[in-house]
Amino acid sequence: MMITSTRPRVGYLASTFAALALAASSASYAAEDLKIGMILPMTGPFASYGQQILNGVHLYLSEHGDTVEGRKVQLIIKDDTGVAPEISKRAAQELIVKDKAEILAGFGVTPSAFAVAPLSAQAKIPMVVMNAATSSVTEKSPYVVRTSMSMPQTSAPMATWAAKEGITKVYTLVADYGPGHDAEKQFVKTFTEAGGEIVGEVRVPLQNPDYAPFLQRIKDSKPNAVFLFVPAGEQSVAFLKGFEQRGLRDMGVKIISTGDLTDEDVLDATGETAIGAITSFHYSEAHDSTKNKAYTEAYYKAYPSKRPNFLSVAGYDGMHLIYSALKKTGGDASGDKFISAAKGMEWESPRGPISIDPETRDIVQNIYIRKVEKVGGKLQNVEIDLIPNFKDPSK
Repeated sequence: MMITSTRPRVGYLASTFAALALAASSASYAAEDLKIGMILPMTGPFASYGQQILNGVHLYLSEHGDTVEGRKVQLIIKDDTGVAPEISKRAAQELIVKDKAEILAGFGVTPSAFAVAPLSAQAKIPMVVMNAATSSVTEKSPYVVRTSMSMPQTSAPMATWAAKEGITKVYTLVADYGPGHDAEKQFVKTFTEAGGEIVGEVRVPLQNPDYAPFLQRIKDSKPNAVFLFVPAGEQSVAFLKGFEQRGLRDMGVKIISTGDLTDEDVLDATGETAIGAITSFHYSEAHDSTKNKAYTEAYYKAYPSKRPNFLSVAGYDGMHLIYSALKKTGGDASGDKFISAAKGMEWESPRGPISIDPETRDIVQNIYIRKVEKVGGKLQNVEIDLIPNFKDPSK
């Protein structure tokens, strides 16, 4: 497998859509390297997203080889630095026009996916989204397929579970961008339809929020629980520690959240402040299956200083989708044939059974209710309930 890694040139001039379409349509796949352009945050505040997705991609290639249908896989990695849509767009333009990439993949955050999707549509090039979780991502181009999740898909089950458990009053706190808006909207809809009451709502800045004033508002409103979505990473640690320091745990306020909050990448750093947090998500390192046991063992062997998480699994499954689609098309990565092959695809993932909805090109998967517990001296998201084969309820 050949890998090159570059950051897009700042002075790169955007090519016309006609040039993009020409570059994509003129690609000949027979016996040529398969160039996959990966647009990921490799530096900046979301660098762990890019690294974990790449870890999953590399692990899949190490297990299944670097050739599919006679075509050697070449990854071309572009660093978009995080929430920088113009950089993501320029990276995609370079990949399509200059590098002659036939598939675009990665997309750590929603703004990146939104910026690139129109180029995917115009050039008719497949775009495999391995994280960006705003529901409408798959609607921005008919050539987008997603192997991660959507926020409504993970937040609706949390609302249903909370109502069944007798939680009646909830304060919501979400990051102020697409995924946060989706999580908030779906949780509020599902929870209030089940008879619950929202006693307060707040949206916090995407980067470097000061949680202190928001936590005080939550404390003053005396809810049974706080529902939140914040990006996996340092914000999770900051919120959980602030929650503890402000005395909300002592008040009996429960934490109910999407699984980003207790992502394995930061779970150790949260310490015991995370114990007891209830989350809904599609993957846990502790998921009990033969497939996941093999995955986690292989992951630790390859990356002994990291923990496998939902991002790595999305990268792993994204490569599975690419390989499986190309096996169906005989190596032809052209947009219409590739997406046609991906629609309705189903397989067993480390997270459980998954499939691609042929109508939305989005993922259908189990959603698990998990509780943070210490298992063998290690914090884990222990699954306590299951919602099988769950689709994005907003579509």
